[in-house]
Amino acid sequence: MSERKRVLLAEPRGYCAGVDRAVETVERALDKHGAPVYVRKEIVHNRHVVETLSERGAIFVGETDEVPEGALVVFSAHGVSPEVHRTAAERSLKTIDATCPLVTKVHQEAKRFARDDYDILLIGHEGHEEVEGTAGEAPQHVQLVDGPDSVDNVTVRDESKIVWLSQTTLSVDETMETVNRLREKFPLLNDPPSDDICYATQNRQVAVKAMAPRCDLVIVVGSKNSSNSVRLVEVALQAGASAAHLVDYARDIDLDWLDGVDTVGITSGASVPEVLVRGVIDLLAEHGFDSVESVTTANETVTFALPRELRPARTAR
Repeated sequence: MSERKRVLLAEPRGYCAGVDRAVETVERALDKHGAPVYVRKEIVHNRHVVETLSERGAIFVGETDEVPEGALVVFSAHGVSPEVHRTAAERSLKTIDATCPLVTKVHQEAKRFARDDYDILLIGHEGHEEVEGTAGEAPQHVQLVDGPDSVDNVTVRDESKIVWLSQTTLSVDETMETVNRLREKFPLLNDPPSDDICYATQNRQVAVKAMAPRCDLVIVVGSKNSSNSVRLVEVALQAGASAAHLVDYARDIDLDWLDGVDTVGITSGASVPEVLVRGVIDLLAEHGFDSVESVTTANETVTFALPRELRPARTAR
């Protein structure tokens, strides 16, 4: 066995508070109401989580019109537009909203700036559920800015009344590059009242940046439709990793990736359960990577309360 083969394990990684809350919301709803519990879109962007909840009786649908009238539907962590709430009410659906509180904060910002008649430049990825939900709060005021290269196409009504907001799961560096390009074009651009990119997204990127320069290979555990997981691959490569790949499961690892590799870095997206990371660590150990060292850049203590409908009833004293 080579003494040199080692694994660097990024911390923090995996579940953030918003994902933890959303997954537990579906689990508690199943416990309380029994199957089926309908969920609009994937509760979080992770294949394993969706499959596990499906086995327990969650039914994932694209839109609320696929839910039988009067049934229970959970809205995903990514948030929904007011239009979705309206259509759910029209069908007499019982709703539990598992939107991450940090996404809700961006929705509130969008509503407030729209009330003040600002043009809102929403930095994010076209078609992402979170972007659709936020834009739906103020469709007349929101323009999507999908990366630095789309800044040239942005037009506003009044250059003194514009503000940028962002999807919570973006790359911090790319977002700031987009903001800088916007500010060159619109010097009076306002910043959001607080940083929109979520603490967990930032923390996972910082940990990968610290780890990547020491790695021949970085493996990011996460699904292809998980924006924050995809960003971690990009951040690893930009920070100096020789190679980086995204995998859902240990079995997705191509063993050819390990040829000539001494140091493998591992991290996981904010919607990834730790059991999947353990699977990758076990597989690497079978191939001689049995020394594991943590690279810790932050300790996370954030937690969010469950939606009101699922909190335990207070007992009378």
